[in-house]
Amino acid sequence: MSTSRRVAAEQLGGHPTVVTEKEKPVSAKRQFPRWSQLKPLLRPQAPTFKRTQRRLDDAASIDDLRTIARRRTPRAVFDYVDGAAEAEISLRRARRTFRDLEFRPEILKDVSHVDLSTPILGRDNPNPILFGPTGFTRMMHHLGESAVATAAADHGIPYSLSTMGTTSIPDVAAAAPQGRNWFQLYVWKDRAAGEELMSQAFDAGYEALVLTVDVPIAGLRRRDVHNGMTIPPELTARTIINAARYPSWWFNLLTTEPLTFASLTSWEGTIAQLLDKLFDPTMTIDDLEWVRSYWKGPLVIKGIQTLADAKKVRDAGVEAIVLSNHGGRQLDRAPVPLRLLPEVKQELQDDVEVYVDTGVMSGADIIAAKALGADAVMVGRAYLYGLMAGGEAGVARAAEILKTEAARTMALLGASTLRELSPEHVRLPQ
Repeated sequence: MSTSRRVAAEQLGGHPTVVTEKEKPVSAKRQFPRWSQLKPLLRPQAPTFKRTQRRLDDAASIDDLRTIARRRTPRAVFDYVDGAAEAEISLRRARRTFRDLEFRPEILKDVSHVDLSTPILGRDNPNPILFGPTGFTRMMHHLGESAVATAAADHGIPYSLSTMGTTSIPDVAAAAPQGRNWFQLYVWKDRAAGEELMSQAFDAGYEALVLTVDVPIAGLRRRDVHNGMTIPPELTARTIINAARYPSWWFNLLTTEPLTFASLTSWEGTIAQLLDKLFDPTMTIDDLEWVRSYWKGPLVIKGIQTLADAKKVRDAGVEAIVLSNHGGRQLDRAPVPLRLLPEVKQELQDDVEVYVDTGVMSGADIIAAKALGADAVMVGRAYLYGLMAGGEAGVARAAEILKTEAARTMALLGASTLRELSPEHVRLPQ
């Protein structure tokens, strides 16, 4: 070692350190691989010639399905599903709340078997997922509500057919005779029409009625206004040009049954105009007695956004409520349902079942809501992205993703059953 290097080492640490003038590079001994080494690495898979299935197999999240849906669906249709009211603040806040919450896992717990089963309306269900009601579903895919109901039944998920659905009450029941089929009702100015719909659903064996109460009038959805959204879509110069980019969607629309409402006569106009014409803004809590006189099964009230209203409908004797701001599609800057959940559950306890929706995009979101007290979690856009991406198979893929993510999140939290989850597992963002 040179004198200068030894002196520098002694000045720095007091002890000389041997430093070589030039480090010798490390080299690896190379050889040609033998077949015995390559063979275990070669795992040929049978080719999948169905393009739709290949796309769905590559989707690892609901957001992946959303990306596929956006590529395969005309803009006006995709935006109808994807968008929300006005500046879309309500939807962004709901998703941000799920995104920014913190999980608090427990360690050294036996999670070799994870059980997602939970009771829903007094019956055991294999998972805590609900497919919420969505209107105009055959616009997203020509098989529409029948595809959703079939996939839901296959995955043990209750499905609510919307009043504004594009497949009839008996046809959905026939498509999924083993499913837990629910019917969602809007109260119209024509009360006789509502009575007829409830009678049809009851006679067709629908299990529960979901009464939506947060649409006295239509919210303003700016994307629909900008896109000139009508039902059915109009063949204007703009849409004809757009059709060239989505020939499969237009072919299916034009060669299958006309896109009309299954529960009312045809309509030519915007969605907002339709809602304002049909829906009854005079409905009050007293009208629940009218609903009860025509519906003898379980009653679920959807659209609760305050603790006071939750207590009010609980006192009216309903079986379940959905904490919901309509997916952010009605009143912008509405309360985030997930934030409302803990205080509602603490107050209502087990008097009624409490479900929650809005902003749910993953199985982790579902488990977070369950930990905070939800009896079940309702999704809408999540399965519609799957429907637009690949029809019934796309809905099934959405269900698989949600269930897989939910089970994995539970295991990583240290919970083998949903009963083991508690608010201690989740910290909401400030």
